[in-house]
Amino acid sequence: MTGMGLTLHATFLPHDDPDACLAFYRDALGFEVRDDVEDCGMRWITVGPPGQPDTSLVLKPPVDGPGVTEDERRTIAEMMAKGTYASVVLATTDLDAVHARLLAAGAEVVQGPSEQPYGVRDCAARDPAGNLVRIQQLGGERAQDR
Repeated sequence: MTGMGLTLHATFLPHDDPDACLAFYRDALGFEVRDDVEDCGMRWITVGPPGQPDTSLVLKPPVDGPGVTEDERRTIAEMMAKGTYASVVLATTDLDAVHARLLAAGAEVVQGPSEQPYGVRDCAARDPAGNLVRIQQLGGERAQDR
């Protein structure tokens, strides 16, 4: 189907420490805060890249809906602790600068900038909730090659 005009508006990542996750996405990655809502002891924080008001990342409580069993809650907590519950892929025109900013912020960088066998140059970090954040170089070329 063509012509539907679909875009990515928002995606969700769990957090178990809203202030730490807010600091990671706002301070380390430079996202702007769009909304910060607290209700019933839970907190949802919407952030997004500057200049892209229609694309957001919502940091949410890991279990914010009814019907989740205690066993499921434990499984989610275990997976978050291992960093296997959620991930997001971001892109940048200057991967090396983003990597340096992550290091300077004390983020848990799990892979420095590397050429991947599938043709992408990227790096990876974990946010304070354990979510994997992969960051790809846009344009398929290294910043220093431009």
